[in-house]
Amino acid sequence: MNSLVGIGVSPGVAVGKACRIAQITSVGPIPATPRKVFDSLNLVVADLERAAKTVELDIVRDVLGVQAMMASDPALIEAIGARLSQDIEYKDVRPDIIDSFRGFKTALSALGGYFAERIVDLDDILSQLLNKLAGTEHQLINLAEPSIVIADELTPSDTAHINLNYALALVVAKGGPTSHAAIVARGLGIPAIVGCKRALEIEDGSVLLVDGRQGKIYIDPKATEVESAQLREEALRARAAAVVGPGRLKDGSHITLLANVSDVNGAIEAAAAGADGIGLLRTELLFIDSTSEPTVEDQVATYKKIFDLMQGRRVIVRTLDAGSDKQIPYLNSSKEQNPALGIRGWRLTRTHDAVLERQLEAISKAAEGISLELWVMAPMVSTPAEANDFATRARALGIKKVGVMIETPAAAIHAEKVLLEVDFGSIGTNDLAQYVMASDRMDSRLSDLATTWNPAVLRTIQIACESANKLNKTNGVCGEAASDPYLAAVLLGLGVTSLSMVPSAIAEVREFLSTLDLATCVEVATLALNADSAQEAESLVKENLQR
Repeated sequence: MNSLVGIGVSPGVAVGKACRIAQITSVGPIPATPRKVFDSLNLVVADLERAAKTVELDIVRDVLGVQAMMASDPALIEAIGARLSQDIEYKDVRPDIIDSFRGFKTALSALGGYFAERIVDLDDILSQLLNKLAGTEHQLINLAEPSIVIADELTPSDTAHINLNYALALVVAKGGPTSHAAIVARGLGIPAIVGCKRALEIEDGSVLLVDGRQGKIYIDPKATEVESAQLREEALRARAAAVVGPGRLKDGSHITLLANVSDVNGAIEAAAAGADGIGLLRTELLFIDSTSEPTVEDQVATYKKIFDLMQGRRVIVRTLDAGSDKQIPYLNSSKEQNPALGIRGWRLTRTHDAVLERQLEAISKAAEGISLELWVMAPMVSTPAEANDFATRARALGIKKVGVMIETPAAAIHAEKVLLEVDFGSIGTNDLAQYVMASDRMDSRLSDLATTWNPAVLRTIQIACESANKLNKTNGVCGEAASDPYLAAVLLGLGVTSLSMVPSAIAEVREFLSTLDLATCVEVATLALNADSAQEAESLVKENLQR
């Protein structure tokens, strides 16, 4: 076993010793009273809130905050209470607690997609509760030297207890492109590979070469393998750093390169990366981090900080995308058979209309007096009527540029009618791929299906772009697909007018596209559309664009 393969989710090359992280789990019966169980759950919540305030990495802090809210969910407390109803000391509360969590896990698993990935968070909370009751609590994992972290899964509490300053790379057996491990690695700027089923076969202390770009792990690599991988990575980064300024193709065609951000720090990174602006400003964190709806004033203060950093540039704000994978207790309180297909995004107007009205008001007020190109779009819009409803409300508040996310097959197929109601569209490739292929994009077993490379997904994008072009409307991409230079070229060939991605990907995408002309992009897009599978599409494109 000289090499292993997984899903590369954060580019880069790292060489170092493997450090396996074992999950701490209690074993045996746990005698306790209901009061002790609830007291222990409160302690878990307190621990999560404390960690969220002290952990250095922003994205870990955000996830820990969400976990604290999940652990304090009244529905969870009620479920536990229904099984531990007698005021006695039970001989073993473990089975009842596990059963209490099982219903939540089953619901999450049935949803698929990013939402199913949150099972890790629920499992993490369950593990912490059982460990708390059994007295086997998480201890800080001190990496004694720079190491490559190997784990079955990497939970938020794991990352809160690991000295990530010594993490050279992450290799995880489970998970997908938007799993916690992937998000953490991109935040740290280190290579990462997830969905590597044989990761736990790697012996502790083994010397590894991790290539996060290719999704490969070499065990006890030869010096020539290390040198080749490092030189290739250095060359790619050097070329990327050499190309600055606005995005342009080889034939001079201008390409708008934007950044996906969630907070002020993201805006700072976007500016440093030379982004033309923000192509996706996620607004969920402000709501997730609060136990009740943030006031208009609080929202204005937050948005204004980001707008100030982006003066003179474009900022596309996505209105609240609560629901499905981003449950907010005070908004998503009703049980749904399938939340991924339920009340989420703009559909919240059916249950919490005033919340979205106040958010639009806050966005409009925050932009007052600031010189920027403000665009605002609504997520999960599927019909012309929904698009018209959003546009009417936003324009009434003085927002001049309004658009919608194209992330459902309905919105893409009827884009000619949907986009007629607004000024622009923005394709969310993450959800679109999942819905088109009916495949959980977080399940590594389905990674060959739930990918934008799939010809069916690419054809759906092409349909939306053709409609947008007929209407002379811009139609960008703000999903993960835009971060892949080869896929970015295909998207341009399909008619996409702008690309928005994580800030760290901008330099490489800018440089790669500068070597291509539009005709070449159209050519490789045609190859991908005519392929029989995602793998064939990706292989054909890379073969034709190999440098």
